[in-house]
Amino acid sequence: MSIRKLGPAALAFVAAFVVPVAAFAADETHVGANKFDVKMWAAAAAGVAIGLGVLGGAMGQGKAAAAALEGISRNPGAAARIQTPMILGLALIESLVLLSFVIAFFLQGMAGGQ
Repeated sequence: MSIRKLGPAALAFVAAFVVPVAAFAADETHVGANKFDVKMWAAAAAGVAIGLGVLGGAMGQGKAAAAALEGISRNPGAAARIQTPMILGLALIESLVLLSFVIAFFLQGMAGGQ
């Protein structure tokens, strides 16, 4: 297995098994969460939501544009037939990025609310 394939697997392992251990390691005197804990985690979730949304959207748009340009360079006569679906695909990808932006605002509103 190459190092490039090992990175995401290691990250998934850490997210699935190591991070929840911190929840079990909490001291017994801390019984419940207060509103500041909720605000803190909601703000962190908003940052992660917009970060992952933008990262995935940028990677998807880059791959889509690269594939369309490669197709156009192989067959310049089909440029009009390739360009229209590419622009439609890029618009749909961008709509998902904007949806993550809206979700981040909702999470931030939850963090700031009473």
